[in-house]
Amino acid sequence: MSKKAIRVGIDVGGTHTKAVAIDNETHEIIGKGSVMTTHDHELGVAQGVIEAFKLCLTANNIDPDDVIFIAHSTTQATNALLEGDVAEVGILATGKGGFEGMLAKKQSKIDDIDLGTGRIIKIHHTYLKKKDFNEQSVDGEIKALREKGSSVIVASKAFGVDDFTEEQKIQQIAEKHGLPVSVASEISKLYGLTRRTRTAAINASILPKMLDTATSTEQSVRQAGIKVPLMIMRGDGGVMDISEMKKRPVLTMLSGPAASVVGALMYLRASNGVYFEVGGTSTNIGVIKNGRPAVDYSIVGGHATYISSLDVRVLGIAGGSMVRASKNGIVDVGPRSAHIAGMPYAVYTPIEEIEDPEVEFFTPKKGDPSDYVAIKLKNGKRITITNSCAANVLGIVTPEHYSYGNPAAARKAMEPLAKHMNMTVEEVAEQILAKSFEKIKPVIEMLAEKYKIERDQISLVGVGGGAAALLPYTANHMNLEYSIPENAEVISSIGVALAMVRDVVERTIPTPSKQDIADIKKEAANLAIANGAVPDSIEVQIEIDSQTSRVTAIALGSTEVQTTDLLKACTEEDAKELAAKSMGSTLEETKLITKNNVFYVFTSKKSNGADQIRIVDKKGFIKVQRGDGDAAGCTVAEAPEIIEKMWEDLAVFKSDIRLQPDLYICIGGKVLDYAGMRDLEQLLMVVDTELGLMEAEEQIIVVGARNDI
Repeated sequence: MSKKAIRVGIDVGGTHTKAVAIDNETHEIIGKGSVMTTHDHELGVAQGVIEAFKLCLTANNIDPDDVIFIAHSTTQATNALLEGDVAEVGILATGKGGFEGMLAKKQSKIDDIDLGTGRIIKIHHTYLKKKDFNEQSVDGEIKALREKGSSVIVASKAFGVDDFTEEQKIQQIAEKHGLPVSVASEISKLYGLTRRTRTAAINASILPKMLDTATSTEQSVRQAGIKVPLMIMRGDGGVMDISEMKKRPVLTMLSGPAASVVGALMYLRASNGVYFEVGGTSTNIGVIKNGRPAVDYSIVGGHATYISSLDVRVLGIAGGSMVRASKNGIVDVGPRSAHIAGMPYAVYTPIEEIEDPEVEFFTPKKGDPSDYVAIKLKNGKRITITNSCAANVLGIVTPEHYSYGNPAAARKAMEPLAKHMNMTVEEVAEQILAKSFEKIKPVIEMLAEKYKIERDQISLVGVGGGAAALLPYTANHMNLEYSIPENAEVISSIGVALAMVRDVVERTIPTPSKQDIADIKKEAANLAIANGAVPDSIEVQIEIDSQTSRVTAIALGSTEVQTTDLLKACTEEDAKELAAKSMGSTLEETKLITKNNVFYVFTSKKSNGADQIRIVDKKGFIKVQRGDGDAAGCTVAEAPEIIEKMWEDLAVFKSDIRLQPDLYICIGGKVLDYAGMRDLEQLLMVVDTELGLMEAEEQIIVVGARNDI
């Protein structure tokens, strides 16, 4: 009997921690385990990770020897910063003396970081001139920082991204004192001493807590007989080895939403859209554009950092959000959830228990408003009204949805509230969802504007157990399409199980040469290999921001055992139907421009004469969708000429402004995205780092798209 290969993914939500076991070959879910998230345990949410993992294995008779990949998301970094559960940080900065040293000292002296919740990260600072830098002086400064209350050290050097020898020396000496260390130039390779030091300080503040829980989690996984490395979900959608997480835990911020996006992209042919991860306590809303989640630098306490994570908006509105009410109507919904209040949802309460229901108003937590609604039953039990209850009452949630409960039970529990408000139960339910929608709509519109997603290209993708409670109502009221995939309630865990290793290297290079590009690509690939990616699986994407001189290399690779494709191959006709639906055109209006053995490129004219473009792969994913552009199949040798022609033909002139087009190249099974490149010579140089390794007669596809203001 052949040995199975199992991938295990564990996602930590605000309400539940869920584990799934997936067959590596078929992607069939062969096991699930779910426990309540352990917010109050001494190990924090890590205890829930351990419990869900063990439950998943034991309940489904999975042999630990069959597990070839295990990873989990974590809310610990986010929660620590939200709740102010952070260590005092000592910054030991170093650099030159004189005027340059005076600037470095000032730029590295970070104020206490206000976390925006009334809590702060307490910062202590000292500075050593390079001429005074030696083992004895460093040792003395670390002792002084410790005496001030610092329990973790930041090593930060002016221009440390060019040479961080001194930062490493500080690390070695601090670790002799038993202090965790955050090395600024390991956190980010970008210039900007203040921002780099601040990012390292935020990372340092959560290091002690994250180290403890990471060690406990890893030990439990080992005790369960799992031999493969434990991977941790990053906030930008990839995974990293736990040893890397112990150095840069701040990269795990928003890893829960990242997991849901990866899962959604695997299960849905999503290209452009707004995704919702709806749990019981909160909803995360973000953007998928051209088949990739939008990533941006995180803002912590109003301060910009160099922490890359999904660009999401977190709303305190979800499937389990409780209702606030008065005699005049629904006052608000959320942010407190039924889980926080320790009350069951009415819709999931057996209807026979709902006898003589009475409205009560209460305060869930100290300092909260006193108008949250509870329903007291004859047996003394208290239950509550939520978004899920309202959506079930209105028939929006149907039996195939995870959020489906007993609409009759919800209706019976809501009757006394409706009587109190002098309304019908349906009117109350409508008001509840309308209040939630008021918070959601502006976020969708803002994200669509920020990422320039045309309204006719927006679709809503719902994941998480509470998706059906909010998504259909939102889509109907905004006249948008929506989809909720199968297994939506564990889609985040699936995303963790199927995630790839992702590593990013960023450098400030004013005029990058071909060798600079090659070096940064190699560095990113080596990082991915060190984190467990198979060398042959790694793809590196280059992004160049000419305004900031920032060069970014993003390496993606799969782990030791390659996963198979999730979806069956689609025919040209299938792909044409997908493209036509996406473009809002008929099959007759949809034309195939070119194709290769992996991709089809279709076009259709809009009423204004623009040529819409869709790149569809043979698994049915729309990889790129643009409102106006062109495409051509060519050989590698012909590519530079084709690119130059598109660069000229697709440029848009507005008064005295020239808007350069965006270029994409289909090579083998990947789409290389060169959107945002603003210099033709630079573009050709970056493209050459890919094409230079290919034979001149190999076939590729070049796609160009016009930009507009």
